[in-house]
Amino acid sequence: MVQTHDNLFLFNTQSNLNFTSKSSGGKKPNLPARNRTTHGQYIKNKLNEIWKVVESSRESKRTAASLSIHTGTYLEFQSTPNFSLTIKSLENRIQGVKLLNVRNRIVEKKEIEYATVFVPKGKEHYFIKKAADYLEKESTRSNNPVNQNLIDSIENVQIALVEAFFPENHIQWLSESEEKWFEIWLSDDSAETENQFRKTAALLELEVSSEILRFPERTILLVYANKNDLSNLILYSPSIAEMRRAAEANTFFLDLENTDQLNWTVDAKERIQKDTDSQVVINILDTGIRRTHNLLSNFIEDLDMVAYNPEWDKFDNNHMGHGTLMAGIALYDDVKMLLESSNVHSVTHTLESSKILPDEGENEPQLYGAITSKVISEQIINHPNRIRVNCMAVTSPEIDTYDGSPSSWSAAVDEITSGAVDGIKKLMLISAGNIPTSDWDGYLDSNKTSSVENPGQSWNALTVGAYTLKSDPTLISTPGMNAIAPYGGISPSSKTSLIWDKKWPIKPEILFEGGNGITNSTEFYEEENFSSLTTYHDIFTRQFHYINATSESTAHASWMAAKIYNKYPQLWPETVRALMVHSAEWTDTMKNQFLTTGNKTDYRNLLRSCGYGVPNLNRALNSADNSVNLIIESELQPYKNVKGKSPKTNEMHIHELPWPKQQLLDLGETNVKLKVTLSYFIEPGPGEKGWKNQYRYPSSLLRFELNGSRNRNEFLKSINKAVISEDEEETSTSSNVHWLLGQQRNVGSIHSDTWEGTAAELATSNLIGVFPAVGWWRERKWLGKVENTMRYSLIVSLSTEADVDLYTPIYTQIQNEITI
Repeated sequence: MVQTHDNLFLFNTQSNLNFTSKSSGGKKPNLPARNRTTHGQYIKNKLNEIWKVVESSRESKRTAASLSIHTGTYLEFQSTPNFSLTIKSLENRIQGVKLLNVRNRIVEKKEIEYATVFVPKGKEHYFIKKAADYLEKESTRSNNPVNQNLIDSIENVQIALVEAFFPENHIQWLSESEEKWFEIWLSDDSAETENQFRKTAALLELEVSSEILRFPERTILLVYANKNDLSNLILYSPSIAEMRRAAEANTFFLDLENTDQLNWTVDAKERIQKDTDSQVVINILDTGIRRTHNLLSNFIEDLDMVAYNPEWDKFDNNHMGHGTLMAGIALYDDVKMLLESSNVHSVTHTLESSKILPDEGENEPQLYGAITSKVISEQIINHPNRIRVNCMAVTSPEIDTYDGSPSSWSAAVDEITSGAVDGIKKLMLISAGNIPTSDWDGYLDSNKTSSVENPGQSWNALTVGAYTLKSDPTLISTPGMNAIAPYGGISPSSKTSLIWDKKWPIKPEILFEGGNGITNSTEFYEEENFSSLTTYHDIFTRQFHYINATSESTAHASWMAAKIYNKYPQLWPETVRALMVHSAEWTDTMKNQFLTTGNKTDYRNLLRSCGYGVPNLNRALNSADNSVNLIIESELQPYKNVKGKSPKTNEMHIHELPWPKQQLLDLGETNVKLKVTLSYFIEPGPGEKGWKNQYRYPSSLLRFELNGSRNRNEFLKSINKAVISEDEEETSTSSNVHWLLGQQRNVGSIHSDTWEGTAAELATSNLIGVFPAVGWWRERKWLGKVENTMRYSLIVSLSTEADVDLYTPIYTQIQNEITI
């Protein structure tokens, strides 16, 4: 019989080394062929015409007594189809020329890049001079025209209209007459800029929300306006970078009838044992919770309940009762099993309720990022010592980015979880969003084409999708119906990130039970027996109701996170997230559904549909004789300032693992598996400016690599330019590490991969390097965060199917090192 053990924690295993990436300085720009004279003169003439129009407009607008034309002009630059703009050259901070946003649009099946730039008054000749120098001067280094990369990349330039500030899929919401709430993204994060904008909006008689979100070089607020109003804002305000339609929240629930059985709750309540010493709590951001429910009353106090709007009743009086549905699953995981059992049931965590939705109807479109931040902060202030899992199955399906790029809400979630404002890092789980039953007829195809909903694209939050083990035909209540999804397959309700741009995070990262649907091939329905029993908010009508889809799966995931915290309360949030992903595996059904062609792209489809699979609580909590989890929590400084030069990468960590080398060599050709998961939280830098160079979204990125068959010196030289002497050639040495996912894992801020090989091969693979990649901390030196440090969690597991004890020699080696 295989024995289980606690996971092993490693401390101070890292060697800190100077680090310089071996990657090249970047590809040369791919520029369209140009006739220098013709093209340069065309761009110069266009700019001269623009400034004549601008000056004429200024003269005609001088009659406005209370408003003055802003001190600059917005321009829109356009690339040649299927070529990119040289966006770095469109900004000059010293001259006050600001790149505000970058957008890509498909026109006649060709991609065109657009950039909106603000040129301050008095700098009208900035780009004209660039074009003139292009026509008249050559570079002394290359003999090419000066500014060639910039001017050749520009196909056209014009005065920016209001559409130039919107993502393409938000332009449809513009109306000449109908007013709506719009997000206005200002071009810096100063209070002075915000105040000036509010004054301008007031003079234009526009309503502005009180809520704001602040990010590095961005302030976001809401304005109630139509297209004409927004055009006036562009004319009179010099600080607008982007605009977007404001998000409206939507929740997901299943409303099925169930017989009231109050005595079930009375019996169960007598058998429930509460761990009064536990500080672990699940904070549910939703419609509130019906605290007086028999199964909930011992686990949530009045002080545990907050509401975004202080005028709201803190209880769950919403007609959906979604928060109370979530509470039953988050607290017990399986309410039906609790009721059917006659045993004592131990509960090791409690609940908090953060009400972000009203009892009737929906909120006016608001900055849900600000709402989310406010209620989480209030809970921390009320109970600062609690170990908190934040759970939110509230998403915005209508106003989305659809390509995985950040929104104000998802960026706010990243800022909240990163601790950028209050220094407290936080664990947050978010639902992936649901496919409506009307689209279940295209099962699998509809999963593949339905985008994870806002704010599920958050980098730091753990986004949860749904799969199902509920397919037993004997449980179907309607004759002539069959289960839609097969046993172990992705749920018909679960959204994916398959249609996203490949640079955005893998979402969802994990799947939990979310129920199944039924069909007779022409009709598609939810099935109460394929859903989960849970607590109901209207206790005067009935005690129980049903929940399914990604709301259910997110509640299950939160329960598991709370169980991990209960056993290991000292863990960082980054580590709990890592353990859940690390313990996940794909079902055979998922592999059959998505690994269909034998190509490497199959794994991309599987990853972006099912994440890393279904987490296993036992694998997350425990090691075994033949399966050992090693946990490392560490911190490095990715970048450093260099006097008189641009900031550079600073250090990498090399972790030497306590491998049982002799035992592995003795196992010889026996198959073993190595799994590595790296988890960290980024600080967001939102703003749609191409997401490259200094405009990157993450503050810093980290990567990992294993030495494989390479010795320490060879390994370091293969990844770290800093260890190569000046007279030594840069050579890469071969490695026997053939990762399952490889480069596909290097997106987002959690990376997990597996290598399988022989025990003899793994015997020498005991070095793992963790090193930085570029982020905006390094690129935006003026923000003063170059030398910030970044925490990370690294989990390494070694396992084999063979009946062998790997745990004891690893444990013994760790204890010996501690003694020394």
